[in-house]
Amino acid sequence: MYTLTKKEEKGLQFLELTSFDQTCKAKLCLHQGGRLSNLMLKGIDLLANFDPATYKDNYASSILFPFVNRIKNGKFTYNSVNHVLECNEVDKNNALHGLVYDKNFTLIESDLTSNYGSVKLQYTYAGTCEGFPFKFDMLLTYKLDDHNLSVSVEVNNTGDEAFPFTLGWHPYFMSKNLNKSTLNFEASTKFLFDEQQIITGKRPFDIEMPFQLKDVSLDDGYTLESNMIEFSTPEYDMNISSTSNQNYLQLYTPSTLNVIAIEPMTGAADSFNNKIGLQILNPGAKHNVTWTIILKNHKDNTITNQLIT
Repeated sequence: MYTLTKKEEKGLQFLELTSFDQTCKAKLCLHQGGRLSNLMLKGIDLLANFDPATYKDNYASSILFPFVNRIKNGKFTYNSVNHVLECNEVDKNNALHGLVYDKNFTLIESDLTSNYGSVKLQYTYAGTCEGFPFKFDMLLTYKLDDHNLSVSVEVNNTGDEAFPFTLGWHPYFMSKNLNKSTLNFEASTKFLFDEQQIITGKRPFDIEMPFQLKDVSLDDGYTLESNMIEFSTPEYDMNISSTSNQNYLQLYTPSTLNVIAIEPMTGAADSFNNKIGLQILNPGAKHNVTWTIILKNHKDNTITNQLIT
């Protein structure tokens, strides 16, 4: 039987789903946007274990909404009205990673069986941010079983105005040796960026697959042609799948050794301005997307997950 445990650490509220044999665990932080802070499948820790105190530096596993990546100078125009978002990326003067990454979520439902465990979290936004005065509810459903972890995001427009949006997820995965790890995905274009990391154009995708991650430094975005991303490391192979009809990818390698952010998204950076992947959610309408991490093969159990500060 899967179990659900509530914990408090450093003033933050966490939930942990655990399998009967303790080899599968998912830890969620309610006070940091309902994010997935740790994930173990078949005894292997897949996510980089960042110290929660560093969260606003890395946004590890944050849900990105109502925009992904960046909005240039925090400014956009919608329905002939100018909006200005807080620029929380101070060094580049951009609005970064949406509005829910630091919000408090509430547990509203759980389902624990011998085969899986799941929880549903909720956050209600009253349109109080001057730069995004549109009301919505967000529901996050995490489901863990012996080989998979899925996160389903449902957004409900609870206001009386339509609003623009894109959705994304920002997990960091770790490898015992990133230089011996690869990615495999189908893409049509690679985006070009300026010094603010804002899209200025695109070029045809020409990276040979599998993409060798030896000595790479990445902060790059792509238009995907499929809904599947494969990641292969010396310890494990996994897939990330998406239910979205439009799929984009951001790859980022932080200074942390042997860690890579693999970010599935439904739109691209600065989407409120360039409209790449941008969608509109009408009053009373809902939008759903599910991302699933699928462990295909675990090769040994020697990987260790030390806290990254």
